[in-house]
Amino acid sequence: MKLVFMGTPDFAVPSLDRLAACGHEIAAVVTRPDRPRGRGRKLSPPPVKTAAQRLGLPVIQPRSLEATDFLDRLRGFNADLFVVVAFVILPRVVLKIPTLGSVNLHPSLLPKYRGAAPINWAIIRGETETGISVFRLSGRVDAGDLLFQQVVGIGPDETAGELSDRLRILGAGALGAVVEGLERDELASKPQPATGVTRAPRLEKEDGRIDWTRRAASIRNLVRGTNPFPGAFTTWRGEYLKVHRAVVSNGAGKPGEVVVADGRKGCAIAAGEGTVALEEVQPAGKGRMSGAELVRGYRIESGEILGDAARNRQ
Repeated sequence: MKLVFMGTPDFAVPSLDRLAACGHEIAAVVTRPDRPRGRGRKLSPPPVKTAAQRLGLPVIQPRSLEATDFLDRLRGFNADLFVVVAFVILPRVVLKIPTLGSVNLHPSLLPKYRGAAPINWAIIRGETETGISVFRLSGRVDAGDLLFQQVVGIGPDETAGELSDRLRILGAGALGAVVEGLERDELASKPQPATGVTRAPRLEKEDGRIDWTRRAASIRNLVRGTNPFPGAFTTWRGEYLKVHRAVVSNGAGKPGEVVVADGRKGCAIAAGEGTVALEEVQPAGKGRMSGAELVRGYRIESGEILGDAARNRQ
Protein backbone atom coordinates (compact mmCIF):
# COMPACT_ATOMS: atom_id res chain seq x y z
CA MET A 1 0.00 0.00 0.00
CA LYS A 2 1.28 3.44 -0.91
CA LEU A 3 0.85 6.08 1.79
CA VAL A 4 1.32 9.78 2.35
CA PHE A 5 1.92 10.59 6.02
CA MET A 6 0.91 13.95 7.49
CA GLY A 7 1.91 15.17 10.94
CA THR A 8 4.02 17.67 12.82
CA PRO A 9 4.82 17.23 16.57
CA ASP A 10 6.57 14.57 18.65
CA PHE A 11 3.24 12.82 19.15
CA ALA A 12 3.23 11.79 15.46
CA VAL A 13 6.79 10.43 15.29
CA PRO A 14 6.15 6.89 16.66
CA SER A 15 3.34 6.46 14.13
CA LEU A 16 5.63 7.38 11.25
CA ASP A 17 8.30 5.04 12.57
CA ARG A 18 5.80 2.22 12.92
CA LEU A 19 4.46 2.56 9.38
CA ALA A 20 7.98 2.68 7.97
CA ALA A 21 9.00 -0.40 9.97
CA CYS A 22 5.96 -2.32 8.62
CA GLY A 23 7.32 -1.91 5.11
CA HIS A 24 4.60 0.33 3.69
CA GLU A 25 5.62 2.51 0.79
CA ILE A 26 5.58 6.05 2.16
CA ALA A 27 5.60 8.27 -0.90
CA ALA A 28 6.08 11.48 1.10
CA VAL A 29 5.78 13.06 4.51
CA VAL A 30 3.81 16.32 4.75
CA THR A 31 4.50 18.57 7.72
CA ARG A 32 4.38 22.21 8.78
CA PRO A 33 7.07 24.69 7.71
CA ASP A 34 10.13 25.24 9.91
CA ARG A 35 9.49 27.82 12.62
CA PRO A 36 11.72 30.19 14.59
CA ARG A 37 12.29 29.00 18.15
CA GLY A 38 14.29 29.93 21.22
CA ARG A 39 15.88 33.20 22.16
CA GLY A 40 17.81 33.42 18.92
CA ARG A 41 14.64 32.73 16.88
CA LYS A 42 16.56 30.30 14.73
CA LEU A 43 14.51 28.29 12.26
CA SER A 44 13.92 24.78 13.62
CA PRO A 45 12.34 21.81 11.82
CA PRO A 46 9.23 20.12 13.26
CA PRO A 47 9.90 16.71 14.87
CA VAL A 48 8.18 14.83 12.03
CA LYS A 49 10.51 16.40 9.48
CA THR A 50 13.54 15.31 11.49
CA ALA A 51 12.14 11.77 11.74
CA ALA A 52 11.36 11.64 8.02
CA GLN A 53 14.89 12.72 7.14
CA ARG A 54 16.26 10.04 9.47
CA LEU A 55 14.18 7.48 7.56
CA GLY A 56 15.24 8.85 4.18
CA LEU A 57 11.74 9.93 3.20
CA PRO A 58 10.89 12.96 1.03
CA VAL A 59 9.43 15.88 2.98
CA ILE A 60 6.90 18.46 1.80
CA GLN A 61 6.26 21.63 3.83
CA PRO A 62 3.48 23.54 2.06
CA ARG A 63 2.54 27.07 3.06
CA SER A 64 -1.00 26.37 1.91
CA LEU A 65 -2.80 23.02 1.67
CA GLU A 66 -4.87 24.36 -1.20
CA ALA A 67 -2.03 25.64 -3.36
CA THR A 68 -2.22 24.25 -6.89
CA ASP A 69 1.36 23.01 -6.99
CA PHE A 70 0.95 21.17 -3.69
CA LEU A 71 -2.31 19.52 -4.78
CA ASP A 72 -0.78 18.47 -8.10
CA ARG A 73 2.15 16.92 -6.26
CA LEU A 74 -0.17 14.99 -3.94
CA ARG A 75 -2.17 13.67 -6.89
CA GLY A 76 1.04 12.64 -8.61
CA PHE A 77 1.89 10.18 -5.85
CA ASN A 78 -1.19 8.05 -6.67
CA ALA A 79 -1.37 7.18 -2.98
CA ASP A 80 -3.88 4.64 -1.71
CA LEU A 81 -4.22 6.26 1.71
CA PHE A 82 -3.37 9.46 3.58
CA VAL A 83 -2.43 8.84 7.21
CA VAL A 84 -2.80 11.86 9.49
CA VAL A 85 -1.52 12.30 13.07
CA ALA A 86 -1.57 15.65 14.89
CA PHE A 87 -1.74 17.80 11.76
CA VAL A 88 -3.93 20.67 10.59
CA ILE A 89 -7.50 20.30 9.34
CA LEU A 90 -7.41 19.00 5.78
CA PRO A 91 -9.54 20.80 3.18
CA ARG A 92 -12.07 18.72 1.28
CA VAL A 93 -10.04 18.96 -1.91
CA VAL A 94 -7.20 17.07 -0.18
CA LEU A 95 -9.52 14.46 1.31
CA LYS A 96 -10.78 13.54 -2.17
CA ILE A 97 -7.34 12.59 -3.50
CA PRO A 98 -6.43 9.10 -2.10
CA THR A 99 -8.35 6.10 -3.41
CA LEU A 100 -8.97 4.62 0.07
CA GLY A 101 -9.53 7.96 1.78
CA SER A 102 -7.71 9.33 4.81
CA VAL A 103 -7.41 8.04 8.38
CA ASN A 104 -6.54 9.94 11.54
CA LEU A 105 -5.24 8.97 14.98
CA HIS A 106 -6.92 10.93 17.78
CA PRO A 107 -6.05 10.59 21.51
CA SER A 108 -9.55 10.37 22.97
CA LEU A 109 -12.59 8.12 22.89
CA LEU A 110 -14.49 9.90 20.17
CA PRO A 111 -16.98 11.56 20.10
CA LYS A 112 -15.64 12.83 23.44
CA TYR A 113 -13.00 15.54 23.27
CA ARG A 114 -13.06 16.47 19.61
CA GLY A 115 -10.51 19.18 18.96
CA ALA A 116 -6.87 20.16 19.31
CA ALA A 117 -6.22 19.37 23.00
CA PRO A 118 -8.08 16.18 23.99
CA ILE A 119 -5.42 14.91 26.39
CA ASN A 120 -5.27 18.17 28.31
CA TRP A 121 -9.00 18.63 28.66
CA ALA A 122 -9.61 15.04 29.74
CA ILE A 123 -7.29 15.58 32.71
CA ILE A 124 -8.48 19.12 33.45
CA ARG A 125 -12.05 17.84 33.67
CA GLY A 126 -11.10 15.05 36.03
CA GLU A 127 -11.53 12.05 33.74
CA THR A 128 -10.12 8.76 35.01
CA GLU A 129 -9.97 7.18 31.57
CA THR A 130 -9.55 8.24 27.97
CA GLY A 131 -8.35 6.32 24.94
CA ILE A 132 -7.29 6.34 21.33
CA SER A 133 -9.44 6.39 18.22
CA VAL A 134 -8.53 5.74 14.60
CA PHE A 135 -11.19 7.04 12.23
CA ARG A 136 -11.85 8.05 8.65
CA LEU A 137 -11.50 11.76 8.00
CA SER A 138 -14.59 13.54 6.76
CA GLY A 139 -15.56 17.14 6.15
CA ARG A 140 -16.40 17.64 9.85
CA VAL A 141 -13.64 17.93 12.46
CA ASP A 142 -13.00 14.62 14.28
CA ALA A 143 -16.45 13.35 13.27
CA GLY A 144 -15.66 10.59 10.76
CA ASP A 145 -16.52 6.90 11.03
CA LEU A 146 -14.58 4.87 13.60
CA LEU A 147 -12.19 2.09 12.63
CA PHE A 148 -10.66 1.31 16.03
CA GLN A 149 -10.88 2.39 19.67
CA GLN A 150 -9.04 1.42 22.85
CA VAL A 151 -9.81 2.55 26.40
CA VAL A 152 -6.81 3.79 28.41
CA GLY A 153 -6.83 4.60 32.12
CA ILE A 154 -5.46 7.91 33.40
CA GLY A 155 -3.17 7.65 36.41
CA PRO A 156 -4.20 9.70 39.47
CA ASP A 157 -0.97 11.72 39.34
CA GLU A 158 -0.41 11.61 35.57
CA THR A 159 0.23 14.86 33.74
CA ALA A 160 -0.81 15.69 30.19
CA GLY A 161 2.77 15.26 29.03
CA GLU A 162 3.11 11.85 30.65
CA LEU A 163 -0.21 10.64 29.26
CA SER A 164 0.71 11.92 25.81
CA ASP A 165 3.93 9.90 25.92
CA ARG A 166 1.91 6.74 26.60
CA LEU A 167 -0.81 7.40 24.05
CA ARG A 168 1.56 8.19 21.21
CA ILE A 169 3.12 4.71 21.56
CA LEU A 170 -0.21 2.91 21.93
CA GLY A 171 -1.61 4.96 19.08
CA ALA A 172 1.25 4.07 16.76
CA GLY A 173 0.56 0.38 17.27
CA ALA A 174 -3.16 0.83 16.70
CA LEU A 175 -2.60 2.92 13.58
CA GLY A 176 -0.24 0.34 12.14
CA ALA A 177 -2.81 -2.41 12.71
CA VAL A 178 -5.57 -0.33 11.09
CA VAL A 179 -3.49 0.37 7.98
CA GLU A 180 -2.71 -3.33 7.62
CA GLY A 181 -6.40 -4.17 8.07
CA LEU A 182 -7.39 -1.69 5.38
CA GLU A 183 -4.76 -3.11 3.06
CA ARG A 184 -6.30 -6.58 3.47
CA ASP A 185 -9.83 -5.15 3.24
CA GLU A 186 -10.66 -6.67 6.64
CA LEU A 187 -11.87 -3.58 8.52
CA ALA A 188 -15.39 -2.21 8.73
CA SER A 189 -16.06 1.30 9.99
CA LYS A 190 -18.99 2.49 12.08
CA PRO A 191 -20.47 5.95 12.65
CA GLN A 192 -19.62 7.79 15.83
CA PRO A 193 -22.45 7.99 18.40
CA ALA A 194 -24.64 11.03 17.93
CA THR A 195 -24.69 11.66 21.69
CA GLY A 196 -21.83 12.35 24.09
CA VAL A 197 -19.99 14.87 21.89
CA THR A 198 -17.63 17.13 23.85
CA ARG A 199 -15.06 19.67 22.69
CA ALA A 200 -11.37 20.07 23.42
CA PRO A 201 -10.31 23.45 22.00
CA ARG A 202 -6.71 24.54 21.70
CA LEU A 203 -5.25 25.75 24.99
CA GLU A 204 -4.02 29.30 25.37
CA LYS A 205 -1.72 30.63 28.10
CA GLU A 206 -4.63 32.16 30.01
CA ASP A 207 -6.25 28.74 30.31
CA GLY A 208 -3.51 27.90 32.81
CA ARG A 209 -4.40 30.71 35.23
CA ILE A 210 -5.41 29.27 38.61
CA ASP A 211 -8.72 30.42 40.05
CA TRP A 212 -8.32 29.87 43.78
CA THR A 213 -12.09 29.98 44.31
CA ARG A 214 -12.34 26.59 42.60
CA ARG A 215 -12.24 23.30 44.49
CA ALA A 216 -8.78 22.05 45.40
CA ALA A 217 -9.28 18.89 43.30
CA SER A 218 -10.18 21.01 40.25
CA ILE A 219 -7.07 23.15 40.70
CA ARG A 220 -4.90 20.06 40.96
CA ASN A 221 -6.44 18.70 37.75
CA LEU A 222 -5.71 22.02 36.02
CA VAL A 223 -2.07 21.79 37.08
CA ARG A 224 -1.83 18.22 35.77
CA GLY A 225 -3.72 18.96 32.56
CA THR A 226 -1.64 21.99 31.59
CA ASN A 227 1.73 20.34 32.34
CA PRO A 228 3.91 20.88 30.33
CA PHE A 229 1.87 23.26 28.13
CA PRO A 230 0.66 25.95 28.55
CA GLY A 231 1.47 25.55 32.24
CA ALA A 232 -0.54 26.45 35.34
CA PHE A 233 0.28 29.76 37.00
CA THR A 234 -0.84 32.27 39.57
CA THR A 235 0.22 35.77 40.51
CA TRP A 236 2.29 36.33 43.63
CA ARG A 237 4.00 39.49 44.86
CA GLY A 238 3.30 41.15 41.53
CA GLU A 239 4.95 38.38 39.46
CA TYR A 240 3.90 35.15 37.83
CA LEU A 241 4.46 31.93 39.76
CA LYS A 242 4.30 28.75 37.68
CA VAL A 243 2.90 25.66 39.38
CA HIS A 244 4.24 22.44 37.88
CA ARG A 245 2.93 19.95 40.43
CA ALA A 246 0.43 20.17 43.26
CA VAL A 247 -1.63 17.89 45.51
CA VAL A 248 -4.78 18.26 47.58
CA SER A 249 -4.05 18.69 51.29
CA ASN A 250 -5.79 19.52 54.55
CA GLY A 251 -6.53 23.01 55.81
CA ALA A 252 -8.86 25.92 55.20
CA GLY A 253 -8.72 29.66 54.61
CA LYS A 254 -9.71 32.37 52.18
CA PRO A 255 -9.23 31.42 48.50
CA GLY A 256 -5.62 32.14 47.55
CA GLU A 257 -4.42 32.47 51.15
CA VAL A 258 -1.17 30.82 52.24
CA VAL A 259 -2.26 28.56 55.10
CA VAL A 260 0.97 26.56 55.45
CA ALA A 261 4.43 28.08 55.05
CA ASP A 262 7.00 25.69 56.46
CA GLY A 263 10.63 25.38 55.35
CA ARG A 264 10.43 21.61 55.75
CA LYS A 265 6.80 20.75 55.04
CA GLY A 266 6.33 23.19 52.19
CA CYS A 267 3.62 25.62 51.13
CA ALA A 268 -0.15 25.15 50.95
CA ILE A 269 -2.80 27.49 49.54
CA ALA A 270 -6.49 27.60 50.42
CA ALA A 271 -8.96 26.97 47.61
CA GLY A 272 -12.71 27.51 47.42
CA GLU A 273 -13.02 24.05 48.90
CA GLY A 274 -9.98 22.37 50.43
CA THR A 275 -6.30 23.25 50.18
CA VAL A 276 -3.62 22.81 47.52
CA ALA A 277 -0.05 21.94 48.51
CA LEU A 278 2.51 23.26 46.02
CA GLU A 279 4.97 20.43 45.29
CA GLU A 280 6.94 22.02 42.45
CA VAL A 281 6.88 25.68 41.45
CA GLN A 282 8.91 28.16 39.43
CA PRO A 283 9.11 31.86 40.33
CA ALA A 284 9.56 34.37 37.50
CA GLY A 285 13.10 34.25 36.13
CA LYS A 286 14.12 31.30 38.32
CA GLY A 287 14.42 27.55 38.01
CA ARG A 288 12.06 24.93 39.34
CA MET A 289 11.99 24.31 43.08
CA SER A 290 9.96 22.52 45.71
CA GLY A 291 7.36 24.26 47.81
CA ALA A 292 9.66 23.99 50.83
CA GLU A 293 12.49 25.62 48.89
CA LEU A 294 10.13 28.42 47.89
CA VAL A 295 9.28 29.06 51.53
CA ARG A 296 12.93 29.05 52.61
CA GLY A 297 14.20 31.13 49.70
CA TYR A 298 11.45 33.77 49.66
CA ARG A 299 10.40 33.85 53.32
CA ILE A 300 6.77 33.21 52.55
CA GLU A 301 4.47 33.72 55.49
CA SER A 302 1.01 32.42 56.33
CA GLY A 303 -1.66 34.93 55.40
CA GLU A 304 -0.12 36.05 52.10
CA ILE A 305 -2.56 36.03 49.19
CA LEU A 306 -1.95 34.57 45.73
CA GLY A 307 -3.89 35.18 42.55
CA ASP A 308 -6.56 37.68 41.61
CA ALA A 309 -7.44 38.37 45.24
CA ALA A 310 -3.91 39.72 45.74
CA ARG A 311 -4.21 41.94 42.65
CA ASN A 312 -7.52 43.30 43.91
CA ARG A 313 -5.89 44.33 47.18
CA GLN A 314 -3.23 46.42 45.48
